[in-house]
Amino acid sequence: MARPCPGRRAYKMDTKLHEESLKATGQWTPKTKLGKMVKEGKIRTVRDAIESGLPIREHQLTDLLMPEMYNVPVDVRMVQRMTDSGRRVKFAVTTIIGNRNGVIGVGRAANREIRPAIEKSVNDAKLNIFEIPRGCGSWECGCGRPHTVPFTVTGKSGSVEVTIKPAPRGVGLACSDVVKQVLILAGISDAWVMSKGATKTDINAAMGALNALAKAATVKVTPEQKQKLKIVSGEVARQAPVAAPAPIAAEKKE
Repeated sequence: MARPCPGRRAYKMDTKLHEESLKATGQWTPKTKLGKMVKEGKIRTVRDAIESGLPIREHQLTDLLMPEMYNVPVDVRMVQRMTDSGRRVKFAVTTIIGNRNGVIGVGRAANREIRPAIEKSVNDAKLNIFEIPRGCGSWECGCGRPHTVPFTVTGKSGSVEVTIKPAPRGVGLACSDVVKQVLILAGISDAWVMSKGATKTDINAAMGALNALAKAATVKVTPEQKQKLKIVSGEVARQAPVAAPAPIAAEKKE
C-alpha cells in the first residue's frame, strides 16, 4: 500500500462494521416490499434490486446482496449548533462504501460520538448504492478485462474538478490517496486522474471522483461501442489467477 503524502491523513478500509451488521441480518424482519423480496430470495443481486425500480429503504438488504463490502470514512469533522440551552457539538462523518467489483455508495451522518456517527454514515451509504461501468478503454491496451473506465469522465464537487482517463493494464492508479481509495472501492485498478481546484479539501476530491463515476453510468453507448470497449456494468465474476507453468526439468546426458 502506498504511503500517504506528508501532512495528509491515511485512509484505511474497514470491514468490521459490515461484518457486525451482516450477523444481525438473521434477526431482521423486513418492512418494505423490496426487503421482503430479498429476504425470500426472489432478488439475489444488486442489479436486480436496482432494476426493480423500488427504493432501498433498509440497509439490511444491502448486507444480504453484498456479503463483501469495504468502507472508508473520507471526512470527519466537528459541527456545532447554538441552542437556548447552550452549544451542541456533534461529529459529522462522510463514508464511502464499495465491494471492489463495480458497486459503490456514499453516506453522511452526525452523532455526538465518532463511532456511532461512522455506523450511521455506513448505513446511510448502503441506501445510496449504484453500479458503475468498467471496461478496457485505453487504446494502449487490448486485454479485454474490466480494469479501468471505458472512457474519459469528469466530475466536480465544490471547486475541485476530477477527470478520470482510461489507462492500460499495469499502470495502476495515478492519483491522490483519497481518490485512489474511491477508485479501489469501485473496482478500478488502472487509471490516470487529473484534478483541478482546491484538491487539499479531501471531501471535495472524493465527491468529485464519485460524481465522475456516477456520470459514467449515465453515458449512452451503442452495442458496437460496448463490444469494442468490453464495457460491463456492476458486478462481474472474478477471474482466477493464471497458474505459472511448471519448470522444465533438464535432460540428463548419458
